[in-house]
Amino acid sequence: MSFGFGIGWLILMIRLAVFALGICLVVLLIRALLKYIHSDNVRKEDEAVTRTLGETLLAHRTRCQMTQEFVAGSLGVSRQAVSKWEKGLSSPSTANLLALAKLYGVSVEELLRNVT
Repeated sequence: MSFGFGIGWLILMIRLAVFALGICLVVLLIRALLKYIHSDNVRKEDEAVTRTLGETLLAHRTRCQMTQEFVAGSLGVSRQAVSKWEKGLSSPSTANLLALAKLYGVSVEELLRNVT
C-alpha cells in the first residue's frame, strides 16, 4: 500500500518538524530571558522581604541621612543602643519603635513589614 510519499518526503517532514520545534524553543528561551531581565524590581522586593528589623532601621536612617548620634539624641537613648538595634543584638521598645517611625517619617507597620 503506497500513499505516494517516499522515504525522502518523510525525512524532509521530520527535519521540518525538528526545525520548527527548535525555533519554538529559541523563542521561549528569549521570552524567558526578557522576563527575567525585567524582573529586577521583583528581585529587589524579594530582598526587602528578607530584611531583619535592624537592617530596616539602618536603611531608613541612611535614607534620611541621619547619624546614629542624631537618632539617639532625638529618642533620648545612647548611640550604642541605636547601634545594637541596627546590628540585631537587641530590639527597640514599643515606645522607641513608635518614635523611630515618626522620626523616619514612616508608619510602624512600614518598619515591621516583612521583617524576619
